[in-house]
Amino acid sequence: MKKVLFIAIALIFAIPLQAQEINWVSLEEAVKLQKKKPKKIMMDVYTNWCGPCKMLDKNTFHNKDVVDYVNKHYYAVKFNAEGNETVNFKGKTYTNPNYDPAKANRRNSVHQLARYFSIRSYPTIVFLGEDGEFLTPVIGYKKPQQLELYLKLFKEGDYKDFKTQDDFTAYYEAFKPEFSN
Repeated sequence: MKKVLFIAIALIFAIPLQAQEINWVSLEEAVKLQKKKPKKIMMDVYTNWCGPCKMLDKNTFHNKDVVDYVNKHYYAVKFNAEGNETVNFKGKTYTNPNYDPAKANRRNSVHQLARYFSIRSYPTIVFLGEDGEFLTPVIGYKKPQQLELYLKLFKEGDYKDFKTQDDFTAYYEAFKPEFSN
């Protein structure tokens, strides 16, 4: 009996655990997917050197509730605001002409797309509507329950009813998070 129990326990630990992952796509791919099935876009704007960006990725973007919700209701984009990729968005090409490969993991020049979205700090989560229209940036590190508020706010379209800061404050105070932290 002990041998059978030992084998069962060994098998459980031998099976690799599948980590929950957000289905990240490029901005161009997200825009193409929107044409087939409209969903909003959640874009994680980060840099390689940013500590809070790494915490957001590790603690929030790997939370099961966040992963499940984002994968179901959004197209998720990861964008390095100081990277060197070429991005085509809304008929324009964005690059980072001053990118220095020697500074790939340090502060580098800011990508034109980050400037287009007026990103000034990292991390910033940019929400885009079903037609790629800019909705808002959410600045700074967010725990899963803090991000949940914004994910649901934009998914449900409740933000359209806000006329003043007081409207958002009332929404915030009434919000009951369901995600695990």
